Amino acid sequence: MRQEEIKELIRKIALQNAYKYEGKAQKKPVIGRLLAEKPELKAVMREVLPLVEEVVEEVNRLTLEEQRKALEELELITEAPEREIEEEPALPPLPNADKYAEVRTRFSPNPDCVLHLGSARAIILSHEYARMYKGKFILRFEDTDPRLKKSALQFYDYIRRDLEWLGCKPDAEYIQSDRIELYYKYAEKLLEEENAYICTCKREVFQKKVRAGLPCPCRDLDADENLRRWRWMLDGSYGEGEAVVRVKTDMEHPNPAVRDWPALRIIDTKKHPHPRVGDKYRVWPLYNFACGIDDHLLKITHIIRGKEHLTNQIRQTYLYRHLGWQYPEAIHYGRLKITRASLSKSLIVKGVKEGLYKGWDDPRLATFMALRRRGIRPEAIRELILTVGPKPVDVTLSWKNLYAINRKLIDPIANRYFFIPEPVELIVRDVEEAYTPELPLHPDFRERGFRKFQVKLEDGKVYLLVSKGDLKILKEEADVRLIGLFNIKVESVGETIIEASFRSEGYEEAKKGKMPLIHWLPKGTGIPCNSVMTDGSVLKGVAEDSCRELRVDDIVQFERFGFVRVDKIGEDLTVYYTHR
Repeated sequence: MRQEEIKELIRKIALQNAYKYEGKAQKKPVIGRLLAEKPELKAVMREVLPLVEEVVEEVNRLTLEEQRKALEELELITEAPEREIEEEPALPPLPNADKYAEVRTRFSPNPDCVLHLGSARAIILSHEYARMYKGKFILRFEDTDPRLKKSALQFYDYIRRDLEWLGCKPDAEYIQSDRIELYYKYAEKLLEEENAYICTCKREVFQKKVRAGLPCPCRDLDADENLRRWRWMLDGSYGEGEAVVRVKTDMEHPNPAVRDWPALRIIDTKKHPHPRVGDKYRVWPLYNFACGIDDHLLKITHIIRGKEHLTNQIRQTYLYRHLGWQYPEAIHYGRLKITRASLSKSLIVKGVKEGLYKGWDDPRLATFMALRRRGIRPEAIRELILTVGPKPVDVTLSWKNLYAINRKLIDPIANRYFFIPEPVELIVRDVEEAYTPELPLHPDFRERGFRKFQVKLEDGKVYLLVSKGDLKILKEEADVRLIGLFNIKVESVGETIIEASFRSEGYEEAKKGKMPLIHWLPKGTGIPCNSVMTDGSVLKGVAEDSCRELRVDDIVQFERFGFVRVDKIGEDLTVYYTHR
């Protein structure tokens, strides 16, 4: 092959690779595809590698829109590349599913904050497995800590709405604060059978003994004394921190955290009232006790949760052994981290309360409410989680992973418009006629219609708006293509006004001359537009007049800027930036 033919092939491959992966082609995949198509080039790789580097660098200087147009001209795409049909990720089968008449899974949030991406794995995997086996998906609110993990009524509803938005609506709902009497029943049973005891030792004394593998004096109390102490816990004879119910385990267990773990404790609900039941109860179950009891009573067959709960499983197996129950199947997946995302509920709550964030849907957050407002589709989150699956290894994802899937979903539905952030004036002289260009709402679906522009002629000049960000392109003597309009030669560049002369109309000349493409608007037209960015800043500009017909929640693409979700429409347009 001649060098020019090789370069053209590399360019085609690099364009396809770049457009599929956020506008940046990678050399290794390009080389791999090149050698797959032309294996004979392996013999001359020393000469080919500089060509790959040159072409990849050239392609990566193009915007996504320019890359798409180049691919269309080469007839390499007739639709967005992300629209390729991919096989949906398949989940591995559940262990021992055939043992159970009905598979039942659960998601058990504490309603002390809104849900965020860190919750997505437990929700989606539990829901999808229940649907896979035609079973039941249970929502259980774990709200038994009114002192430290304070629930709030608003969060119960927010969580329900988030699950519905995710497409994971539960088949049944339970709230642990409604089930306190039931937990008391099982606590009394354990005390009666001397499988639990009431410990009144000071915490530091008990911890010192338990680390040494020694029992505290309370462990040998008989059932009558424990039940007497239990009544004192209930009637207020003991105050907060003075008594706790402990489940008997193995005092020689290698993990001290397993030894005689606490099951119920006293909380002063006069000082720390519960948002649903006020101060009705003063003895509250801890996580392992309430969770363990409920998983059995609600007939949960498969518990799907993070591997940080492995110790909790060991604790709960002692409880199950005492009660003569069989422990459910447990799948423990690895930790899931998202780069540059705070998944700490306490920090999110603190930030909202202190005004650092404007609300639970602040675009800087990874809450479902924030993602929804930005235009992230729930199907994208679902696909991301199914791709990761229930692997036991730790996984770190970047926002690019989520954006790539979301782009595949919204690109076909997002009509295209011009938005000029931080506009500056462009005056083009030597224009001989007015123009009424029409640009498609979507380049792949021209049947949707066109946007029409009126470019008026005033004394041989037209007055336009372009983005301040394009000043790096609009340099003196530069030849530039105004998308869908004509070609210009830049003559002078000021901070607020750029002057240019008309060069030609044809796109072919622009293509041949490798002119950069920029978008524009006729001066005096458009609607003021505020784009709320992912860092919480607001970018002000002007959107084309066609945007007046948009509706709240529409997802559109501002060309050369990115996808946005329409948030408000009035005198001004407010959008939330989604991603490129």
